[in-house]
Amino acid sequence: MNNTLTPELETAIKVGFENRDRNNMAPTIEYFHRLLEQYPDNPAVLYEVGGSYDTDGQEETAAGYYEQALARGLSGDIRRRCLLQYGSTLRNLGRHQESLATFAQGRAEFPDSDSIRIFEALSFHAAGRFDEGFGELLLLIAERLDSAEVARYAAAIEGNGRYLIELPKTYTSTS
Repeated sequence: MNNTLTPELETAIKVGFENRDRNNMAPTIEYFHRLLEQYPDNPAVLYEVGGSYDTDGQEETAAGYYEQALARGLSGDIRRRCLLQYGSTLRNLGRHQESLATFAQGRAEFPDSDSIRIFEALSFHAAGRFDEGFGELLLLIAERLDSAEVARYAAAIEGNGRYLIELPKTYTSTS
């Protein structure tokens, strides 16, 4: 198994990503499949194949590639991006509890990732956990938005966010 992300492979991935056409992903999918033939089981390439299918709206196929990439030792920022995209894909497939579990893993591994928190809030919403989703967004705003106006009310915004997150769970999950 080749987990190495050489400078050559990194450049090849960058070229594939930069040349993609979101309205016609077939050439990008083909490009990354050819790259996967050169670098079999490489987690970074598996991730990019998955991302290409994901962008093309083929979430079931994308999920399988994301799972393979994660299982083969994806690490660093690529792992963070994969966890985010995999969690989002699971949400789009209606697999809400798996999505939330993936985002919980992402938050544990990458606690400073704002993008994971945002997409996790979308999964809370999709799972019918509206208060938690909105509460998480309020916390993110209070913690990260650099605005004198928000800073003045940061404690109140954070307090409201925590209140919403801690409300008794009265939702019913659909998955």
